Amino acid sequence: MTTTRIKAPTTFWIVAVLSLLWNAFGAYDYLMTQLQNREYLGSMGQGFGLNADQMIAYYAAMPWWGSVFWALGVWGSVAGSVLLLLRSRFAMHAFIVSLLGLVVTLILGFVEPIPGQTDMTLPIIFSIILLAVLLALISYSRRMIARRVIA
Repeated sequence: MTTTRIKAPTTFWIVAVLSLLWNAFGAYDYLMTQLQNREYLGSMGQGFGLNADQMIAYYAAMPWWGSVFWALGVWGSVAGSVLLLLRSRFAMHAFIVSLLGLVVTLILGFVEPIPGQTDMTLPIIFSIILLAVLLALISYSRRMIARRVIA
């Protein structure tokens, strides 16, 4: 049995493209960190009073399962955005996988914060924003499935 899709409204395309742009930054951050880009990690570490070597050491010490869940969070969202653009119902599933990865990664980040990080205000705010955007994308995908915009 096939489900017929209706014409996607302009707002759908705007949300889908913004979703991909938002998640592309997460992919960039993940790649720069995994590739141990000294310039990127050095600039990121400045906020914590750390240099590139200290940031590289922090991420290198991350447990393997932490890296796996981080990858699920990042690449699940990228896949969800691409699937949304392709108008596939599996976009919602990819975003849910991403949510699992994000939640585990956030817990790990709070249990083992970056050395020298004493003020958790910014990480908490950023975590809330990440969760809110991802939950909104899951909800939006679900609504678009119900409306038959994606199938």
